[in-house]
Amino acid sequence: MDVDGRLDARTWLSTPLGRRCLAFEQRLMRSALERIFGEYCLQIGLWGERRSFLRYARTHRSVLLDWRAGAGADIVSDSERLAIASDSIDLVLLPHTLELTESPHSLLREVDRVLRADGHVVAFGFSPSGLWGVRHLLARAGYPPGHQRMIREGRLRDWLELLSFDVRPAAHYLYTLPLERFRRASPVLREEWARWLPLLAGGYLLSAQKRVRPLTPLRSVWRRRRLKVVGGLIEPTARTSESHVPDPNARG
Repeated sequence: MDVDGRLDARTWLSTPLGRRCLAFEQRLMRSALERIFGEYCLQIGLWGERRSFLRYARTHRSVLLDWRAGAGADIVSDSERLAIASDSIDLVLLPHTLELTESPHSLLREVDRVLRADGHVVAFGFSPSGLWGVRHLLARAGYPPGHQRMIREGRLRDWLELLSFDVRPAAHYLYTLPLERFRRASPVLREEWARWLPLLAGGYLLSAQKRVRPLTPLRSVWRRRRLKVVGGLIEPTARTSESHVPDPNARG
């Protein structure tokens, strides 16, 4: 067992349940990235194989960053201080990354920093409600293995909105018992019924877009308003006074 839990997570993904989970996530990721374009896509944290999600990015370049040595990442960097320039990334992928890092708030602030205006972030999370949440509470090392926490969809939505992201409706998946001992991971509920009973889902996907912050200086706006008011008060007075001043060239 690795100290950081990466080996256990990889082993879990090789079970029937783990493979089913990853298959659903790849399908959802492919759909989420269909209309997102740009120059750079950055995936933070390894989940599955290196190209499990990056293969669906429609950006010109894609990069894998991980805070754990030996993950096969392009960049090894502290998750709370990403070795990425500000305003340089068009798309950030977080496949359960917030559940595996020490400080998810710090990571989200870094995501906001590196994203360009109108940039996108796509995140997967396991739901703490329902059977998956119960299994996580009962597991001594977290569940799935290596996960330090589970983050509610509503809480993650609040965090993103506080950072001025526009958050889209969530996609829910994994209506399956969180048990690996079955040879086949049979669903408790048909996936097409997902939209009617989201609380029974084991996982969710959230996609959000960074808002463009206004760049107009407040001083120039105030000055423009002030000139408009002053003009409305002074100009009529000037015209009125001119009508009472006699023209020296006029006769009589």
